[in-house]
Amino acid sequence: MIRFRSIISRIIWLHMVAVGVTSILMPLALYWLLSSTASHLHHRALREFADSITQYLVLAPDGRWHLDLPAGLSELYSESYGRYGYAVLDGDGRVLFSSLDDHAAIFPKDRRAAPEEFLETERSGAPIYGASIAETVDGKTLWVQVAQDLAHRDVLIDDIVADFFPRVGWITIPILLALLMTDIFIFRRALRPVLQASETAQTIGPARTDVRLPTRNLPREILPLVNAVNQALDRLEQGFRVQRDFTADAAHELRTPLAILRARIDTLENRAMGEALRRDIDGMSRIVSQLLDIAELESFVVDPAERADLHSIAGDVAAFIAPLAVAQGKSVALTGVNSPVWIRGNTETLFQAIRNLAENAIGHAQAGTTVEIEVTESGMVLVLDCGPGVPESERELIFRRFWRRDRLRHGHAGLGLSIVSRIVEAHSGAIAVANRNGGGAVFSLSFVRCDDAPAGFGHEASVEPIVAAK
Repeated sequence: MIRFRSIISRIIWLHMVAVGVTSILMPLALYWLLSSTASHLHHRALREFADSITQYLVLAPDGRWHLDLPAGLSELYSESYGRYGYAVLDGDGRVLFSSLDDHAAIFPKDRRAAPEEFLETERSGAPIYGASIAETVDGKTLWVQVAQDLAHRDVLIDDIVADFFPRVGWITIPILLALLMTDIFIFRRALRPVLQASETAQTIGPARTDVRLPTRNLPREILPLVNAVNQALDRLEQGFRVQRDFTADAAHELRTPLAILRARIDTLENRAMGEALRRDIDGMSRIVSQLLDIAELESFVVDPAERADLHSIAGDVAAFIAPLAVAQGKSVALTGVNSPVWIRGNTETLFQAIRNLAENAIGHAQAGTTVEIEVTESGMVLVLDCGPGVPESERELIFRRFWRRDRLRHGHAGLGLSIVSRIVEAHSGAIAVANRNGGGAVFSLSFVRCDDAPAGFGHEASVEPIVAAK
């Protein structure tokens, strides 16, 4: 198959092929219609000729037939005129009347086997075409033969022109529709590489900066644009990489000074001041750890074959944060289903997301209340608290990086919920927040559940609900 680098050349070539095929088929169709129309008109004219002869046939009382044609018809059918002829035969094949000089039948070989036959013969070297039609006159069957000299067919031209084009007009619309469908197929085939590049472009995102648009089989006019886009993606990926590396390097570099500072604070004689400074350093260490998490999550992609059990992860989170809740006079409860809920996901990052939500809930919950972690059969995790709730105007803002309602609160940089949002996005899930009727907030993480568990896992296993009391 011929391959073109130019989309214009490709379309022109395919159109030439389509027009070539159409130019062959259309004349054949027109020729068939013209031939059919001409034959139809010719046969109709022959029938009319036979009927005009029959009108002047009379059976006399003595049993003899008479044919008294008007002068005009006699001259038209005379052999000297040469264009038309007729002959009338009785049931036994005897010629009663004939326009020929030798008083012969026009079609001597006519067997009169059918009421109407269209025949062809030669006379004096000229082709003659006509019809043999059975006519009933006064209860007698006669055979009227009429014919026309094919060398003089110009008498039909006006009728053919008048009747052919109305009959052929109906084929114009189907031909145009067929050509339109052909054009659609041509353009779709010619632009298929462009459509494939567009589909690839839709998969590019913050987590897939390594994807590039395909350049194979692209038209010459589109190739510079695609190359420019790929070069822009290269620069964009490099910018993301530099940003991630800077964040990770800065966080790593901060860990050592913080550790040294914590060691020196422990040597201070003023215990109250040392405790306050230690809390500040713990907050700074938390921010550094979150920055490292963000740097790692920027390039995180979930393995399609990886499976995670939401019920087991939620149970581990409840057990992990139970001491923190108890220390603050609060409690944690794991509710919902008591069986595995499998999704396509990474256990470690999902643990991190649910833990961040639970720690956030404990931080905002009132003393003496319970933070609930609920897992549903549909693949949803709910974290409910009894805190102040989240105003509707802030529900989109809280998932942004470094956004904080309380700017004076130490040790929190507004990164926890943005980390949760990034993890959920990597798992093709959804995150939402709403207020509870009795007060407090409920954060929901929704994932697509899968029925296939990892090989060797027993579905009968279950984890008991975990409740950490004050």
